[in-house]
Amino acid sequence: MSTFTRIITLFNQAGGVAKSTLTMNLGYHLSQKQHRVLLVDMDPQASLTKFMGLIPKELEKTITSAIIEEMPLPIEPNIHGMDLAPSNRVLSSTEMLLVNTPMRDFRLKEALEPVLENYDFILIDCPPSLGLLSYISLVAATHVLVPIETHLKAFEGTDELLQTLNTVKKANKLLQIAGFVPTRYDTRNAADNRALGAIREQLASWGKVFPPVPRSTAFVDATEDRAPLAVSYPKHPALKILEEITQSLETL
Repeated sequence: MSTFTRIITLFNQAGGVAKSTLTMNLGYHLSQKQHRVLLVDMDPQASLTKFMGLIPKELEKTITSAIIEEMPLPIEPNIHGMDLAPSNRVLSSTEMLLVNTPMRDFRLKEALEPVLENYDFILIDCPPSLGLLSYISLVAATHVLVPIETHLKAFEGTDELLQTLNTVKKANKLLQIAGFVPTRYDTRNAADNRALGAIREQLASWGKVFPPVPRSTAFVDATEDRAPLAVSYPKHPALKILEEITQSLETL
């Protein structure tokens, strides 16, 4: 097992592209391969925290404690075989506080450093924005994985996303693109097929474009069960795609 901790930030400035869903499910698949996995919720909406079965408003310590107060990273252990650094709405004020915080770019990176030796993979779920929370998540990462909805309107914002990645590389020269994951794909929808073709054509030169993750109510049902898809629906066809992405992450 690699001694190099891969820190993978799931990033897209658009909302509703399944970042939190992918973070939980890919983390689970990695954990099932005996990797030690930490999930980090950097979204004030705390979707990942909720998906993992916690109640954000009841949490006394969250990722904010580590970023702003420089306290040890708060970790909720062994949820479906994964650990979680949770979030809640308090994180929304963190972005404003970071503006005047010394060495703000590296606050998340420094918070993660004491626990690196405990994990093989750290997956960071970003908020749907190009703000400071996303920026420090990318600065802390070794790799970025980009979920992108198979919808032409969603694809149109990709140029801005790629420009952001180029900007981040000035502060994190080692950041690599782990790939692009088309999401919410409906094979019967002509617009989805056109969008998927555009994603493959225009992004392949930047990084690997994975097979599309289908639009399915099973993902919603699983998150309502506070469980990964593989736990709620162990024979769902989307699991093969999640497994393929997982295998690629193992080779990073």
